[in-house]
Amino acid sequence: MAKIKVLIADDIMILRQGLKAVLEQDEEIEVVSLAQNGKEAFEKCKIHRPDVVLMDMRMPDYDGAFGIRSIKENCPGIKVLVLTTFDDDETIEKAVQSGADGYILKELEDAKVISSVKSVYDGMSIFGSRIYQVMKSKMDQPAAAAPVDTGIAEELTDREKDVLRLVAKGYDNKEISAELYLAEGTVRNLVSRLLEKLDRKDRTQLAIYAVKHGLDE
Repeated sequence: MAKIKVLIADDIMILRQGLKAVLEQDEEIEVVSLAQNGKEAFEKCKIHRPDVVLMDMRMPDYDGAFGIRSIKENCPGIKVLVLTTFDDDETIEKAVQSGADGYILKELEDAKVISSVKSVYDGMSIFGSRIYQVMKSKMDQPAAAAPVDTGIAEELTDREKDVLRLVAKGYDNKEISAELYLAEGTVRNLVSRLLEKLDRKDRTQLAIYAVKHGLDE
């Protein structure tokens, strides 16, 4: 079985090494390279072609936002999971706007960091509750003045709306399955159908759509 290839970008060497040791506790993960800023992360992505980049946001010279944008524009198949100590509005918004597939904090337990990497690799968008609240507050401002989408939104079934609401809250497929008493395969199919119906590329865009159109409550 092929391992999940991970690249770690952090400006502090001991943290890079520490994260490498944490991730490689799991036999399904291989750390293929380390980088000290966003530019180096991008350059090494072109060489090593990782599946997932674990990206810090605040780094000297070229920050995480630079790295995320460069990777997404030139290597769109690579997932980027932000792992940082900062959860202020500006940093979160910058990461999301740059195209991050997930955003978690360094205070997480090792096992949760590992599971987040695997989830992002599997195509899920991972955002902690704090990050979700920031995204929601940003989207609420224009949403208050904008009418709820009465076109496509009305074409969604009640079950699809339930799934969309939970995606917006950051639930993964397993959590949605437990919440709605559905098989995980059914949840995967519903998420795929939502992506197609709403013409969205990933779960992050689904979450933003839900918040923007008042479908997250």
